Amino acid sequence: MPSPTASTAGRRRRGGGAGPWCAAVILVLALAVGAAAQTSPSDVEAMRAVAKALGADKTLGWDTAGDPCSPKPWDGVSCEEGRVTRIQVGKRGLKGTLAPEVRNLSELTRLEVMLNELSGPLPSLSGLGKLVVLLAHNCNFTSIPPGFFSDLSSIAQIDIDHNPFAPWRLPADIGGLASLQNFSANSANVIGNIPDFFGAMPSLLRLSLADNNMSGPVPESLSGASLVQLWLNNANGGGKFNGSISFLTNMTSLQQLWLQSNTFTGPLPDFKGFDNLQDLQLRDNQFTGPVPSTLVNLKALKKLTLTNNLLQGPTPNFPKSVTVDMEDGTERFCLPNPGVPCDPRVNLLLEVAAGFMYPKKLADDWKGNDPCNGFTGVTCNATGNITTLNFINMGLSGSISPSIGKIVTLERLNLANNNITGTVPKELATLPGLKDVDLSNNNLYGELPTFAKNVLVKTDGNPNIGKDAPAPTAGSGGTGSNSPSGGGSGNSGKNGGSSSTSAGVIAGSVVGAVAGLGLIGALGFYCYKRKQKPLGRVQSPHAMVVHPRHSGSDDMVKITVAGGNANGGARVSETYSHGSSDPHEIRVPDGGNMVISIQVLRNVTNNFSQENILGRGGFGTVYKGELHDGTKIAVKRMEAGVMGNKGLNEFKSEIAVLTKVRHRNLVSLLGYCLDGNERILVLLLVLSSFFLFVNITGRVTTKADVFSFGVILMELITGRRALDETQPEDSMHLVTWFRRMQLNKDTFRKAIDPVIDLDEETFASVSTVAELAGHCCAREPHQRPDMGHAVNVLSTLSDVWKPSDPDSDDSYGIDLDMTLPQALKKWQAFEDSSHFDGATSSFVASLDNTQTSIPTRPPGFAESFTSADGR
Repeated sequence: MPSPTASTAGRRRRGGGAGPWCAAVILVLALAVGAAAQTSPSDVEAMRAVAKALGADKTLGWDTAGDPCSPKPWDGVSCEEGRVTRIQVGKRGLKGTLAPEVRNLSELTRLEVMLNELSGPLPSLSGLGKLVVLLAHNCNFTSIPPGFFSDLSSIAQIDIDHNPFAPWRLPADIGGLASLQNFSANSANVIGNIPDFFGAMPSLLRLSLADNNMSGPVPESLSGASLVQLWLNNANGGGKFNGSISFLTNMTSLQQLWLQSNTFTGPLPDFKGFDNLQDLQLRDNQFTGPVPSTLVNLKALKKLTLTNNLLQGPTPNFPKSVTVDMEDGTERFCLPNPGVPCDPRVNLLLEVAAGFMYPKKLADDWKGNDPCNGFTGVTCNATGNITTLNFINMGLSGSISPSIGKIVTLERLNLANNNITGTVPKELATLPGLKDVDLSNNNLYGELPTFAKNVLVKTDGNPNIGKDAPAPTAGSGGTGSNSPSGGGSGNSGKNGGSSSTSAGVIAGSVVGAVAGLGLIGALGFYCYKRKQKPLGRVQSPHAMVVHPRHSGSDDMVKITVAGGNANGGARVSETYSHGSSDPHEIRVPDGGNMVISIQVLRNVTNNFSQENILGRGGFGTVYKGELHDGTKIAVKRMEAGVMGNKGLNEFKSEIAVLTKVRHRNLVSLLGYCLDGNERILVLLLVLSSFFLFVNITGRVTTKADVFSFGVILMELITGRRALDETQPEDSMHLVTWFRRMQLNKDTFRKAIDPVIDLDEETFASVSTVAELAGHCCAREPHQRPDMGHAVNVLSTLSDVWKPSDPDSDDSYGIDLDMTLPQALKKWQAFEDSSHFDGATSSFVASLDNTQTSIPTRPPGFAESFTSADGR
């Protein structure tokens, strides 16, 4: 047994050691209590109000006298650093209301109150800039206040389905939600039309507006949305969606499309490219025309409904992998057996109806496989040949199909008193037995074909017969000139008033590389140290020699301009290495630029090969080409027929105007080609052509520059090209892929080019540039900032991105206090001559000409680089 002294000593030693330990524990507990007590007072106050309004104090046990975050968060509430970040109380039997104080929870990221018996109005959430998810579906909310959707800058998902709201229209505030991916308001008493802004929302993937009282046609602008899901089905009450579904043309990302139970009309669109479409609901509408083969052949399609329409032609034969709802007797198919072709006369009549966009009036009555038995407007002789088409007073629109010329037994054609536009196809005048043609009281134009003398032709009430297409009136969509007849006059130059716009159509495709490009190019250079292929020095456009590398000939192709000035014509001499070797002369319109033969352009682009494609736009494809001296050119080849009725004269006027436009940000027009339907521009290619990716907008504006600049920023950040066809389809286009990557911090970090050495400071600055790039590439021009704003943002990073060692290799001998033109010259001189060329020299020289607008220090940009400077 230990002695009392020893025992006491032992207790003293243990007691002495416990003193500091107890003090430490007490301190830690005190700090914890102190931290817990630091919950934001405004959050505490707001949550107490929310608790009382929801009845959560009774249902969920929320202590309205306590703290929602401490010592333990309330049931269904999440907190971070003393702030309420989530309220997730869906399907919890709540029967109260949602208090307006919820908008004071400024750090809230998720608000989930769905599947409860909540009533009263939804309070405004305006200003909750960190809210990502709102789930308020299947409740009893009665109204949505004005401004409810404003300033929700981070919102990605809104679901307010199945609420008995007072009738309301979709407000313009929704269009400003740049991060919104999923908007669902099914059975929410929405009225009115679908607004245009949905097509311009950069992140929108799912749009659900089923079971509402909406009406009217779906705007064509919706085709700009990259949707994977679209529900517009089961419109109820007094409204249903109507008109055609041509808005689907470019929506090839769709996986699920529900349009059933409306009054959509017209033919089904071409479904080529809809490789992801799995679920298509089209029943209970008024669709007409044949089922396109591109729909029948969709590989991913699993479910399809077509019942209760007016579809025509042969019964489609879908593969067994598709579950099809297509009840017998509800359509206008010629025969009941799938895949069996129709009578040739029926096929001809359907081609005729195609010109009139398969009108419902005809589809209603054209039943079966015998056009001589009950087909409205069709008369046959005793032998079953069609002799008369009488479509008077049927409200037809569209144009006259040249397929009428295939009905060789036709004697009489009456199209009077309709709204038909376009030209009269020449095929009509070739019918051997034709006697009477009545075209009176329509909107036809153009030269009338020459009919036989014994044919009685009536054209009264068509004021533009014999004239060019009439100019569209203000606000109109044109004059229906896209006629399937192909017989348009092709000449609208006499109408005038279009030269400024048409010049913009061409110039808009090459606008970009504004002076701010120099700043970001220099800054990005420190991050990348990339090497570029030589572009070759630019020769005078008055003499070029092209080597036909791909023609199989060693001869040279020489193109020279014998003379010319800015105001007069020029003579062009062309020598070819194939065919006739005799030089010939071509007259050039104003501007003195070269006319270049189609064969020369085929040679320098390897016959417009796929591997030479730089990008595609709404008006055509841009190919890269290379002259014998290494000079790079961009060859913009217009799509055949894409210019509609603008015609040859207007194309020439565009060239003439463009050659007179002088601007430091426009790439030089070297020449052009007119050969049959070919309309091609030849441009100087500078900087590997980032800005050529921009779609033509029809106007040369500051906002086109800004979009181009945003694409360049995205390329610098990711190391990817603007258009990369080696990527999966949903990642092919840099802008749309970049927007998705920005939505999440982790995915964005992975999207950054791995050659950038990321630390937290660098990541912060790259994130700043990425945010700027996203704003610059907004779909709507008015949503893009001015270049002055872009320069302000980037100039704040110039000091951050300076190399720590000015004498290191990364500095490349550049004094970052010098002007941008000086820096670029020194940068060029430092590099080996194989990496820089005349194109870069031209760019530097152009900067020299505007040096007075570029200050010596980056902060000064805001004072001198204005929106006007960036045009």
